[in-house]
Amino acid sequence: MDNSTKSHREAPLRTPSGISEDGVRDISAGITKLLADVFAIYLKTKNFHWHMSGANFRDYHLLLDEHGDQLFEMTDPLAERARKIGGGTLRSIGEISRLQRISDNDADFVHPHEMLAELRDDNGSLVASMRELHDLCDEYNDVGTASLLENWIDEGERRVWFLFEITRNTNR
Repeated sequence: MDNSTKSHREAPLRTPSGISEDGVRDISAGITKLLADVFAIYLKTKNFHWHMSGANFRDYHLLLDEHGDQLFEMTDPLAERARKIGGGTLRSIGEISRLQRISDNDADFVHPHEMLAELRDDNGSLVASMRELHDLCDEYNDVGTASLLENWIDEGERRVWFLFEITRNTNR
């Protein structure tokens, strides 16, 4: 390998953003953890979408498809935001696995109401994580990231609300 190739591989990915070095470090780390959680809950949502069964199959199947689309639509803006402010972001499924705070569910069968209750709680945790990151953004005056989070917090609260209403009168 020649020196120019080596120097390109070692070149820092720091984009100037006007956010302090500490802010870039802390916010991009928060974004990356949040992104890992979004991928984890996205895949769990799709897992439950694919394995849904029972009397309300069509309604639940379509609801989880809509929720999955919302979650997936967050991934690219989150990763790009981390890069835009001068930080790094996820590089692999292994990194997602190491950073995610949303637990996986690999069970062969999960009752539909248990699926919905688990996703309700996971979405609630995701909203709480977004609020924490929003507070961090306020601390470092990162209006751009905070602005993105505000819309996603609202979408997450809506997912929690729908899942809460569906599961409120179940015995499971």
